[in-house]
Amino acid sequence: MPPTDLTAHLARLLATGVAALLGFVGPGATASPADVPVVRTAAERADSGGERVRRIPAPPRRPATSLRTEPEPRDRPGALTRGTGRTAEPGRRPVESRTGEGRTAAASLGWGTPNREDDFTAGLDGWGLYDGEGHGGNGRRSPEAFSTQGGVLVVTGSPDGTTGGMAWNPGQKYGRWEGRVRAPESDPSYHALLLLWPDAEDWPSGGEVDFMEMSDPDRQSTDMFLHYGSDNSQLHGSVEIDATQWHNWAVEWTPDHIAAFVDGEEWWRTEDTGPLPPGPMHLTIQLDWFPHGGDVRESRMEVDWVRQYDL
Repeated sequence: MPPTDLTAHLARLLATGVAALLGFVGPGATASPADVPVVRTAAERADSGGERVRRIPAPPRRPATSLRTEPEPRDRPGALTRGTGRTAEPGRRPVESRTGEGRTAAASLGWGTPNREDDFTAGLDGWGLYDGEGHGGNGRRSPEAFSTQGGVLVVTGSPDGTTGGMAWNPGQKYGRWEGRVRAPESDPSYHALLLLWPDAEDWPSGGEVDFMEMSDPDRQSTDMFLHYGSDNSQLHGSVEIDATQWHNWAVEWTPDHIAAFVDGEEWWRTEDTGPLPPGPMHLTIQLDWFPHGGDVRESRMEVDWVRQYDL
């Protein structure tokens, strides 16, 4: 090989070796994932040809959707009894003594100290237990439907429609409420609820805030219903969640909005002030029976604690 050709050849080899040493990726080559830069600024994105940072989108807010229905009162029996409920019966599935705190809206949003709370370790004093006809005149609400097991309130619905509901009076105008609830898979006829009910007992014009209503028998979705007006108009939303596990359900009611939360995350809100309740409301815990015919199996809901907060 002539000396000039040899010199050129060696120069080319040297250039190739230097490029390889510096990690040069030639045109048409494909970079490994480790070679892809993390682009954080608009200028860097423009220089590199696009966004390279993985983004996890936030879940979409479910807007309130308006429904109009015929009035269907959650009629409360006139007679309320106060009591401690019953203790666990032999043969019933045991409930763990405590369930943990979980993530709460109160802690996440800085609601402060509750003005009232119950962890169901000292009976049911302070609650009004319904004793009379069930929802819509179906079945019966009985104090015997309640038991406490290791600091967990259990509401049991029987095959004949005997179930329970109880009220935490007196209520307040505006505030926040939160409760830790689990509901095993159930008969389709049983709905598990946490709701706000008017102190004046003037349903439907006094409103109703069902911030946790589980009608899905598999307990894989939960509804929010805001009832208002003399014709029982409603706003509605739903969230998909495995409610057979423990979750913390909360509601915030202010002069300008109502918002619903689960495990510290807001999932429903309305800022339409027209449907907001006109007067004080109190928390109730209910396992309501909506019979569909056919055989009914025993169902239940479990509540670890409930808390009430001022604004």
